[in-house]
Amino acid sequence: MALTKDEVLAGLAELINDETGIATDSVELDKSFTDDLDIDSISMMTIVVNAEEKFDVKIPDEEVKNLTTVGDAVTYIVNAQS
Repeated sequence: MALTKDEVLAGLAELINDETGIATDSVELDKSFTDDLDIDSISMMTIVVNAEEKFDVKIPDEEVKNLTTVGDAVTYIVNAQS
């Protein structure tokens, strides 16, 4: 069963918190991974790999650069679910 945007956001916030220590309630759809949350490329790749496992989706490397905000990632994951 496909997850809702809210469920994906909550799960992604947990992954970001685990990797960076950023509070889950700070992870909002309009936040930029680099500008607002200050997530570096190495942490971002870890988050992507963990998100692929958690949500059972594949996020190709060429797509990662397009995921600039939390909302971009949530939308991608929701649409990538089978």
